[in-house]
Amino acid sequence: MFRHRDRGRTFVHNVQLAALLSIVAGVVNIVGVLSFKTLTTNVTGHFAFFSEELFSNNYGLAFLSIIYVISFFLGAFLANTTMEMTSRGAAHYSYMLPLSIEIFLLVLVAFSPADYAVVLSCVLLMAMGLQNALVTKISGSVVRTTHLTGLFTDLGIELSQMIFYKKSNERKRLKRAILLKAIIIGGFFCGGIIGALMY
Repeated sequence: MFRHRDRGRTFVHNVQLAALLSIVAGVVNIVGVLSFKTLTTNVTGHFAFFSEELFSNNYGLAFLSIIYVISFFLGAFLANTTMEMTSRGAAHYSYMLPLSIEIFLLVLVAFSPADYAVVLSCVLLMAMGLQNALVTKISGSVVRTTHLTGLFTDLGIELSQMIFYKKSNERKRLKRAILLKAIIIGGFFCGGIIGALMY
């Protein structure tokens, strides 16, 4: 599932990638909420919290929301930087370093005391930024596993297109796209339940 990139990938490769890493994102999301009371798989909510805290004159908490956004951004930046650095020789091995960093960050959080909630939240956000950039790059922007807003938007569009697109090749493409998004959403949902039960 990691050996092929961009056009060399098949639908099955993307399904495998989506299923596995969306479960990871679901687990990280719920554990971040339960452990640190922080959203750790996306940044959309942190922009809302920033605005709320700014309006309430809680400048320290507003600044913290920006730190969370920057952490996610740094993870994405780190993922692509390490992939670019290691893709010069064998491109299909370029995922190993960012994936190893993500695993290290998740293990670090798992074995750290919860007293450092802000720092650990930043680490989880960095890990999820890293994962989102990794799967986006590997899949050629077909798979994204850490947040669902865009997925539900695309799913709504594609389900609507099923009503109007009648050619068999168009319908086949739409069915595959819908199935892929359903797998990601289902994986994220299952990961959330598994993470909550394990927590």
